[in-house]
Amino acid sequence: MYIGLAAFLCLALYIFTITAPFSFEEGVLIQVPSGESIRSVGALLKEKGLIRSSMAFEAVVRASGGSIIAGEYSFQQRDNIVQVGRRLAGGDFRITPVRIKIPEGSTVRNITDLLTEKIADFDGAQFYRLAQSKEGYLFPDTYFILPGATPQTVLGMMQNAFEENVLTPNVEALVKASGKSLSEIVIMASLLEKEVPDTYDRRVIAGILWKRIKLGMPLQVDAVFPYIIGKNSFELTRADLRIDSLYNTYVYKGLPVGPIANPSLDAIIAAATPIQTEYLYYLSDMQSNLHYAATYDQHLTNKATYLGS
Repeated sequence: MYIGLAAFLCLALYIFTITAPFSFEEGVLIQVPSGESIRSVGALLKEKGLIRSSMAFEAVVRASGGSIIAGEYSFQQRDNIVQVGRRLAGGDFRITPVRIKIPEGSTVRNITDLLTEKIADFDGAQFYRLAQSKEGYLFPDTYFILPGATPQTVLGMMQNAFEENVLTPNVEALVKASGKSLSEIVIMASLLEKEVPDTYDRRVIAGILWKRIKLGMPLQVDAVFPYIIGKNSFELTRADLRIDSLYNTYVYKGLPVGPIANPSLDAIIAAATPIQTEYLYYLSDMQSNLHYAATYDQHLTNKATYLGS
């Protein structure tokens, strides 16, 4: 009789221990930091009302491989302690990532605003501080980001994507053949990205701009002004053109001090593979059509014809 009672009590205790507490709340998110011990994670889960025994949790994890995968976990239903332990040991986050497309030519400011809008409680201010110096090197792509992702994690994803797409043997060979540094190519690519969408025209304009630098002429690229003062070409005044900024290609010769956007792979390749022509000038009309000129007089004629100035 006593043996039967003891067995019953042990079974009852086992069932009680492995089942989810009555205080379990659906929709709980738990952040497991990297390097956290199994015991401390068990204590956290118990504190949050997800398990009854941190010791039992530790036993389950050790039986499931002996380690926990860091990250954010979503608990939408009453999982028992075995299920919880196996989930954390296997990295079963059960969180639907947020799909975010970073458009080509986005600035760090644009990216920060988009992430803040799409990811709940995202620390946009911290991301902006970390990413400011990485302008030009955050690859525009579609990303799947887990809710609760840190600014460091997201920034790392974008920098890794740049390395995977740009720092390839083929692209590096093109950069080397151009005789320019990667930094120069990225800055030029950011100008091309903002100036024109077509691949061929990007390569033609790259040829013009590299030639201007070689001749000691200012680039006079209007695309820098949205970055400097938020104004487009047709909004600029003469005073705007004289703004003292190291990004102002009217005031300072050569490339701007840094990229004005995060360029696409297409723009980067265009910057490294310019098409050599007789042209030294170009303009875009109100319909975004490009008109090239070999001489300044021809350029003035194009301005009068297509811009009325």
